[in-house]
Amino acid sequence: MKAPNSDLAIVMSGGGARAAYQVGLLQAIAERAPDLQVPILTGVSAGAINAAHLANHTGPFAESVDDLRRLWLELTTADVFRTDWWSLFSHVFRSGLQLVSGGRHVPGAPRGLVDTQPLRDFLHRTLRVEEQGGELRGIRENVAAGRLSAVAITTSSYSTGSSMTWVEGREILPWRRAHRVGRACQLDVEHVMASASLPLFFPAVALEGEWHGDGGIRLTAPLSPAIHLGARRILAVSTRHRPPGARTPPPVIDGYPPPAQIAGSLLNSVFLDQFDADALRLERFNALLEETGDRNGMRPIDLLMIRPSRDLGTLANAFEPRLPRGFRFLTRGLGTRETRSNDLLSLIMFQQDYLKELVDLGRADALERIDEVLAFVRGESLHDG
Repeated sequence: MKAPNSDLAIVMSGGGARAAYQVGLLQAIAERAPDLQVPILTGVSAGAINAAHLANHTGPFAESVDDLRRLWLELTTADVFRTDWWSLFSHVFRSGLQLVSGGRHVPGAPRGLVDTQPLRDFLHRTLRVEEQGGELRGIRENVAAGRLSAVAITTSSYSTGSSMTWVEGREILPWRRAHRVGRACQLDVEHVMASASLPLFFPAVALEGEWHGDGGIRLTAPLSPAIHLGARRILAVSTRHRPPGARTPPPVIDGYPPPAQIAGSLLNSVFLDQFDADALRLERFNALLEETGDRNGMRPIDLLMIRPSRDLGTLANAFEPRLPRGFRFLTRGLGTRETRSNDLLSLIMFQQDYLKELVDLGRADALERIDEVLAFVRGESLHDG
């Protein structure tokens, strides 16, 4: 069986808590196209959680999106990592001790600044894999029924320095490019955990004898997994606001930038800059194909990019006072109150009020362009981004 609309892919970028924005966009689509079938799903970092949920859900599109929305709106910081004072400060203290130990082994040294076992437990519950060894068996069912062609989750191998895309689906052919590898597998919760492991903050995850972390670290071409899997139309959901016009906005801090500002810029370069750069490359490639006419078997790939209408880092400032007390104390030590655009904080602010704001913003942004989006996902008209 072949899924209708078989060349459509939804690609979801990373960005930690910002991935809640993607859920609002999906909600707007589901309200107008409740029976939509999306045969190709790819996700990286927190976007991998959304892709895994949609691919593993065996109900209609609207039902799967509604469940995903409920998941995010019920999520709390304590569901992602331990927020009690003892856990937070013991991890930070032992990490600092390891740093100044001169290479000596520190007993019980943590593998990340926070303990993410709560997120693993949360995914087991919400993906309904408590008794399945972590395997996402709904994916296999959807592939067999023809509702899904493939789902891809990307991680970064700390052992080899390569970007690894783990794919489950029908007739998957492995691929290998410079620092990028695609491999067929049976997806499970550990693949999702690895993809969402924010560097330094969250511990790496062991997959097939290698340590893996956040998929955005080495993924220089975020749209490529969908293209490898046969997509000819890609709906890409970024979590980075781009101000109107070509000019760079004026500085948003006074004095020397605090660590939070520097870390936010670094993480933006990991999760979001490559996403925009790859979209630009695809647009230029399409334009070149249109101009030359001699395509040598190659076809343009239509791209529709949706991004937030507001700066999600700036939006995070209003919710900072409501962070868990111990975690708030640590983040303020990094200077989160000294910058007006809290990109770092927006990545790790897994609290219900902020997440709801992002879901509502994603829905509102999608509704602003709903006719264009629906025409694109239904294949009624073509766009090139």
